[in-house]
Amino acid sequence: MSKKYLLTPEGLEKLNQELKELINKKRPDVIERIREAASHGDLSENADYAQAREEQSFIEGRVQEIEDMIKNAEIISTNGGHHNTVSIGSTAVIKVNGSERKYTIVGSNEANPKEGKISNESAVGKALLGRKAGEKFKVAAPAGEMDYEIISIE
Repeated sequence: MSKKYLLTPEGLEKLNQELKELINKKRPDVIERIREAASHGDLSENADYAQAREEQSFIEGRVQEIEDMIKNAEIISTNGGHHNTVSIGSTAVIKVNGSERKYTIVGSNEANPKEGKISNESAVGKALLGRKAGEKFKVAAPAGEMDYEIISIE
């Protein structure tokens, strides 16, 4: 059984763009660099060749990883109207120790706290799931327990 990857439509589009870039630009570029480095003779002491082969290995691994993620993607909606409870794809406006923040709950592959996207597997993401507007709760953090309150759910 394959792992399911929770992705927003935007996250799926980003993966498709990255895959296209890797296959159509980076892969041919690195193949050309390998060909060029190989033409210089002795490969055992050719740092350019070794570096290009290493990069090719990384590119091929990333292509496989993205193809697997796309094949096993489960698309989550982030604009499904009014929500009563926080779920994956929801955006919650919360108050944390007195300051307001806005978080969208996404799958772990799309998490980017600087953009307000937190993973459903993170401590805060797990604590938010299933809660309703107005609920107060605590989350253990490295700096100690933090007080949260859900102001609204979008």
